[in-house]
Amino acid sequence: MSLNRRISWTAATRTMKADRDVLPAGFLSARAMVECYVKTRRPLVVAGKFDHSAIMAHAAAAARLHQDRTGSTWTTAMSVSLKAAWQVAKAAHRAVAH
Repeated sequence: MSLNRRISWTAATRTMKADRDVLPAGFLSARAMVECYVKTRRPLVVAGKFDHSAIMAHAAAAARLHQDRTGSTWTTAMSVSLKAAWQVAKAAHRAVAH
């Protein structure tokens, strides 16, 4: 018994595109703000270790700006900003390691 199975390439590519990570609204601007704070204020990595208080401080400052810009809730703004701050911190940590 032979089963012929057809693949819809259009549906497959739509599914693959839908599976990609979608950046939350305002993520790139929050990341840019955190990077700016790192250059002008405290670094996120000190002596090869994450500075958790600096990460939280930068994320809170970026969240305030994100909330003003988008009108989102504090929870949403903080979530986006913390993701951005940790992304910048991990990149800084990798840069220090090399």
